[in-house]
Amino acid sequence: MQSVLLETPAGITARLGWDPKLSDHDRKRVLAKEIVATKLGVDPKDVRVEREAPRTFGFHTQLIAEVGGAEVPLKIRNVNFRAATVVAVADADASLGLDLRDAHPDDAELHLMKRHSHLLDENDLDKLLAHWTRVQAVRDADGRGARVAADHVRLDSPLTKGWIPDRKVFYKLADLSRDSWIITLAYTQAPA
Repeated sequence: MQSVLLETPAGITARLGWDPKLSDHDRKRVLAKEIVATKLGVDPKDVRVEREAPRTFGFHTQLIAEVGGAEVPLKIRNVNFRAATVVAVADADASLGLDLRDAHPDDAELHLMKRHSHLLDENDLDKLLAHWTRVQAVRDADGRGARVAADHVRLDSPLTKGWIPDRKVFYKLADLSRDSWIITLAYTQAPA
């Protein structure tokens, strides 16, 4: 699998990987192992990446990493789109959300974006994609995902901060886009 390190804010490491021959599950585990091993200075063979056990029905499990049988205190988030995967890793206290999509969306995806974006000029594809990917990253970081309507996410004018009004959490937004992939990271840093 080919992968590249993405330029991220301090304290967060992310990689983009693609390989149509590998499943989503394999791609995210390989990328997570690589990032965790590098962060901890261990051999990737010593890192085990698994899904956490679901707590309740409908609970969306996250990846966890173990080294020597002990869980590593890191947050791992991932997102997939077709044959591409992005994995981001940060301290356990940070909140992370990701969105990944093709820079050339199909008609069905464009229709969905326009229906929920409420932008004045929905025909400006670059602005529409920038807005939509940030909204999706905030929804992912919030943890409620699709249970929060896209219309409820708020973004500031320069698209550098996002929030959902019923919670007092403000996410910083970073554009990690690479090649023909639009990648957005929503994050809160761990308290100092």
